[in-house]
Amino acid sequence: MRDICIVGGGVAGLAASIFTARAGLDTLVISEGPSPSSSRTQSGDDGGESILARNASLENYPGFPDGLDARRYLRLSREQARNAGAEFELGRVTSTALVDETDLEAGFVLETERGEPLEARRVIAASWSDSEYLVPLDVGRIQRGSKHFVDTDEAGRTAVDGVYAAGRLAEEPHQAIVAAGHGAKVALAAIHDSDVNFYHDWVAPDGYFTGRGREVPPGCEEIDDAERRERDEKARARMLEAFEEPLDEEPTMHPSVAED
Repeated sequence: MRDICIVGGGVAGLAASIFTARAGLDTLVISEGPSPSSSRTQSGDDGGESILARNASLENYPGFPDGLDARRYLRLSREQARNAGAEFELGRVTSTALVDETDLEAGFVLETERGEPLEARRVIAASWSDSEYLVPLDVGRIQRGSKHFVDTDEAGRTAVDGVYAAGRLAEEPHQAIVAAGHGAKVALAAIHDSDVNFYHDWVAPDGYFTGRGREVPPGCEEIDDAERRERDEKARARMLEAFEEPLDEEPTMHPSVAED
């Protein structure tokens, strides 16, 4: 049984997976591939399709003054999640149910269109705009026009303990930076609800804690200047490599647009 199953490999799901995996939780991300009408291929990338792939250029994400290719951003986010320990599986979740109706803490079983059922202690739904698989759990779906959202508290928790919703599915604004932030926030709620140490994710200079007579808190670490420079060099080299050449990928058109 996985600790966390995240349904949806878009911005919110990827951000959530980075946080849960780095917290030491066994994390699986399930997402669909390109739509049947799309001419794109996965090119060995099993991260699945994201609505952000329709974006011609991601212009309002802090840290990129002239914007960046949305598909490159998704690739790097998936790479970061994998580096943290998250695993990915292509597929579509069709239903979710309690493993044991008499034991609400026994976790959940997720049925998919292909492959064996999956079990997880917690589920983060980040699959805009598909949430039909949550109907058996009665999490509190809200219909607005032709779309369904999931009712949550401010941390992304639904009416069912152990089930969370992140990003647009939780009625957050349809912006990449908001989806990333909300995915991280929801992940922190799931981490808090799990049996793991408090997770801070703070890499501090040598002596920041110990120099004050404190133990380094769980989820934090101190590094000396040589280690800091080594990490910076590795990070810069990877980013230079990532941005060296343009991606040979075009935006995915909206499914409602007829193909020529």
